[in-house]
Amino acid sequence: MILEKLRKILKDEPAFRLKQVKRAVYHELIEDWDKATNLSLNLREQLKKECPLEIKYKLYTSRDGNTFKALIDLEDGSKIESVLMIHTDKRATVCVSSQVGCALNCAFCATGQAGFKRNLTSGEILDQILVFSRYLKNNFKPSRNITNIVFMGMGEPFLNYDNVWDAIRIINNGEAFNIGSRKISISTAGITEGIKKMSDEKLQVNLSISLHAPTDELRKKLMPIAEKYSIKKLIKSIDDYIAKTSRKVMFEYLMIKGVNDTMENAEQLSKLLNKPLYMVNLIPYNPTGNFKPSDKKTIKTFKDYLEKRGVFATQRYEFGQGIDAACGQLAAKDEKC
Repeated sequence: MILEKLRKILKDEPAFRLKQVKRAVYHELIEDWDKATNLSLNLREQLKKECPLEIKYKLYTSRDGNTFKALIDLEDGSKIESVLMIHTDKRATVCVSSQVGCALNCAFCATGQAGFKRNLTSGEILDQILVFSRYLKNNFKPSRNITNIVFMGMGEPFLNYDNVWDAIRIINNGEAFNIGSRKISISTAGITEGIKKMSDEKLQVNLSISLHAPTDELRKKLMPIAEKYSIKKLIKSIDDYIAKTSRKVMFEYLMIKGVNDTMENAEQLSKLLNKPLYMVNLIPYNPTGNFKPSDKKTIKTFKDYLEKRGVFATQRYEFGQGIDAACGQLAAKDEKC
């Protein structure tokens, strides 16, 4: 919650002071206020007392060393998770959470099973990126920068719309993280009001849809939110979004063994998503206990079927082996300890 504290402390300072401080924290990545030598000694002492830069967290590393998961302690005792993924092409992606828990209760999601507690502030969202920005600076030689941000962690971003977009504007700001808007993605379970609102935003942030089923009948079993937002209603909102923005939309599809990975499902999905600017990303399911992932052969066959019928399909690389990479697993375990 560094940002909220800074705004309060600096409310009587000249406007440029907040810009200086944000740059020191989010661009220069200082962890000690004494490093901010362009600030007066008195202000530095005040900041030390009222806005310490420490963020408390535990870090977990995958077996292959390419994925890092942070379990972050918030000031009210809540815990959230954020994941850093290191790619072979020099990208470094952070998957951030937008809520403590989630109210949507999707059957396949550990976060939903834990229930909803509250929205994150914009500062708490930014702190997740700050944790990994510092980590890359201190532990990678030569140091690396965060290149991509995805709102695909704990919570539904469109149910915390204002704080998410406040954070995005700072992520994009040249005086802060300076990450291009097209390198930022928001994933929604299908909140059509949020999709409509996002179509009016000036920043060209990417939109992803957590679909996971090609029919309402199956989607309702996996995602209770489908009772309110039918696939027909969801597709209509996406088509309106594309008509207004001319931007591609990614559909996320978890591959769950024996649930949504049959050839009948592939045929249904190909009919639904065979449209210009539609893309589908097949994601090997990361088990939370209730379901099992589809095998590699099934995923390949499913993908080949979609492509032969004109659907642009990709397959996500499996990250996070050995660190409970599915969202909410670490937080749930930690609270039981």
